[in-house]
Amino acid sequence: MEEIKSNAELNCEGMNCPLPILKTKKAIDGMESGQVLTMTATDPGSVNDMDSWSKRTGNEVLSHTESGGVHTYLIRKK
Repeated sequence: MEEIKSNAELNCEGMNCPLPILKTKKAIDGMESGQVLTMTATDPGSVNDMDSWSKRTGNEVLSHTESGGVHTYLIRKK
């Protein structure tokens, strides 16, 4: 499997809903179509929030991992 290259990183650790989604939207809005954002968050609610947001906006969550309470998302701008 080919490693996905990230074009930008966003650290939302320590922030609670809705800040991780709002900051992700702002970061994605500043990127070009097809670029990938790596976002990290410690809010467990971010899992459902990211799923709903990606379905609503069409931006694709390429992967989600969790380690030590930190959720890492790779998101491709539509």
